[in-house]
Amino acid sequence: MYDVFALPEFQFPKNFLWGSGYAGHQVEGNNPNNQKAAIEELQYEEKSGMACNSWELYETDIALMQELEHQAFRTSVEWCRIEPEPGVFDKEATDHYIRFFAMLKERGIKTFCTLVHFTHPLWFEQIGHFMKMENWRYFEEYLHYIVPKLAPYVDFWNVINEFNLGNWPERIPYKLNSVRYHARAYHLIKQYSSAPISSNHALVHYMPYRPFDRMDNIATQYHDMIDHEFFFHAIRTGEIVYPHRDGVYDPDVKDAIDFWAINSYTRSLIDSRTAAMERKTYDHKRLTMVDKDFYLEELFPECMIANLSRLHDKPIYITENGLSTLDDRFRIVYLITYLNAIHEAIRQGADVRGYLYWSLLDNYEWASFKPRFGLCHVDFDTFKRTVKPSGYFYREIIRENGVNNAMIRRYLKELPTLDHANPQFQRPFIYPGYLEK
Repeated sequence: MYDVFALPEFQFPKNFLWGSGYAGHQVEGNNPNNQKAAIEELQYEEKSGMACNSWELYETDIALMQELEHQAFRTSVEWCRIEPEPGVFDKEATDHYIRFFAMLKERGIKTFCTLVHFTHPLWFEQIGHFMKMENWRYFEEYLHYIVPKLAPYVDFWNVINEFNLGNWPERIPYKLNSVRYHARAYHLIKQYSSAPISSNHALVHYMPYRPFDRMDNIATQYHDMIDHEFFFHAIRTGEIVYPHRDGVYDPDVKDAIDFWAINSYTRSLIDSRTAAMERKTYDHKRLTMVDKDFYLEELFPECMIANLSRLHDKPIYITENGLSTLDDRFRIVYLITYLNAIHEAIRQGADVRGYLYWSLLDNYEWASFKPRFGLCHVDFDTFKRTVKPSGYFYREIIRENGVNNAMIRRYLKELPTLDHANPQFQRPFIYPGYLEK
């Protein structure tokens, strides 16, 4: 654990942008016509169902953003709602997203629009989706339809969310084609909008399980190349290079990003002695904070310093960073330590211009409602939203444009601990005597 009470005060640059985000399918509810919903029905005990009912309650969500003084918000548009069948566009769904983005704009909240956040229409899945370059014409038609309608209200575009991870056989063509889909979309969006464009990159910090083992270090470099450097290299040079594939030069790809949109959470340990080449974090670092085996069981803010130091060629926005926990005190510690690490990366030369916490609400985490990322608690029976202490703490960070000790002590009485022997271990997110009103 980190002693946050010992941290010196730190401030962010003037005009630093603060906010949060969420994704359409995880919060909207009643969204059955994409490929993820089809998988849920076949494979998962927990379905997304009504999720947070944000399709109906988006104005409530915007009111929460205003209460918490967020300056920016990232959300996605669900392609499957807008184009439920090839070439058939739903005006009601389109108007809904226009109202949502227009209202954010009217309330002075800058908007990050993600065009594909893990979900696409089921019909697009059935014809091979992004695995086939010949399917570009369908994505192109969709973009020509939706982009000019949203352009007056969008401040930042994100084309495709987190396509960069994974190395199983069917994943590789998806990753490599997505680079080119992104680049083509970049040039298409420029026809309608002057807002900066990126795609969200999941920047996992890979580290060798055995720090001085040659094989673990080689495996770590390999993982970094196939998940990160292949994309950074493509954007910087136009050259798409990947193991066991002939290199391809595509002039449309070169420099087809205006800022790095970085989603970063923690590190992953690489173990060359296992078939998957990955291993869970060390026992002394593991923090099991929800009633579920989950990948975010370690606080490792150093990943921000390591990851952002390699991206000195363009502005950076952190478009996802957050913690899943039932004990909201850990979220406060997480915010303090990760923001301090981002501050250090800025001191080292990274041009970080904004931070979007993930996420505004507790939501459906693709297979389960158990992971709890939200600054606001959601009762999934009534859909009532309640701001957690971390939400108010984050509001103070926004107001101060930084963190100081007095602020920390208003929200934390002591460093939290996960005492599994204590029946009070999984306490509600608000507990007596914790937060001074």
